[in-house]
Amino acid sequence: MTRAHIQRLAFGLALLTAHGAFAATPINESRPLDPRGRVEIENVKGNVDVRVWDKPEVKIEGSLGEGVERLEIDGDREHLSIRVKYPNRSGMGVFGGSDKSEPTDLRVMVPVRADLDIDVVSADVNVEGVASNELSIDTVSGEVTVAAAPREADFDSVSGDLVLTVNSSRVSAETVSGDLNLRGRLDGEVRVETVSGRIDVSTLNTRVQKLSGSTVSGDIRINTALATNGRISLETVSGDLDLTLPRNLSANVRGESFSGDLTAPGAQINRPKHGPGSSFDHRYGNGDGDVTIESFSGDATLRLE
Repeated sequence: MTRAHIQRLAFGLALLTAHGAFAATPINESRPLDPRGRVEIENVKGNVDVRVWDKPEVKIEGSLGEGVERLEIDGDREHLSIRVKYPNRSGMGVFGGSDKSEPTDLRVMVPVRADLDIDVVSADVNVEGVASNELSIDTVSGEVTVAAAPREADFDSVSGDLVLTVNSSRVSAETVSGDLNLRGRLDGEVRVETVSGRIDVSTLNTRVQKLSGSTVSGDIRINTALATNGRISLETVSGDLDLTLPRNLSANVRGESFSGDLTAPGAQINRPKHGPGSSFDHRYGNGDGDVTIESFSGDATLRLE
């Protein structure tokens, strides 16, 4: 390779680097917000990273991807909306397959107790430190990672994984094919659902009042404690179900399966003389609470530790 070739190659690389460096538009915006105000964030692709501080305002940083129309910031001190506007081509927008805009990365600082509602498509979401009344995140394929303490929390995903560490009195989390990992101080109601994803729930030094979980082909693994008069209901079609409760459990526990194996300490598993199926009904302690585990072809196991 001649010197001239090398110089032309270096020049071309420099142009590409410069183009990449200036393609994205920097974001640096601030808006006032009441400490208990509400923030809505919408972004189709890229990242949404939310952190908290003690200032009565919202700060938005990051980079607007090349080809994106604009960043819309609307509202007032009570309710602020942050939206990434993508080109609407052929009347189908980003879902029409013709949009070639680049991903947008948002870094947002919000008051600690501000309510948060995030709606994305393929963007990853990371939220840390929020201690609001309400936290809601809806995604299609992006991964959601949360470490927060909202009073109520709702998470909804299609194929993205949910990795959730929350202290909350009410949590609802749902996926289709993404895995769902939930842990934290959960002392109220918990609802977890998936179709083919795996569910893994673990509570930390708390007892749930009500927990329901269901899956079609994904496995369910729950490690928790049950409050007095509390209720747990778990069901799966072909996935395996594994429930771990404390040894001092006080509840009536019922299990049923069509073709899977049932296991429960001290319980007598009943099997009909003719045809498939098995079941058990066993009281632990005073039988204050109520626990039901059901499967069709998956195994269902109760453990006391």
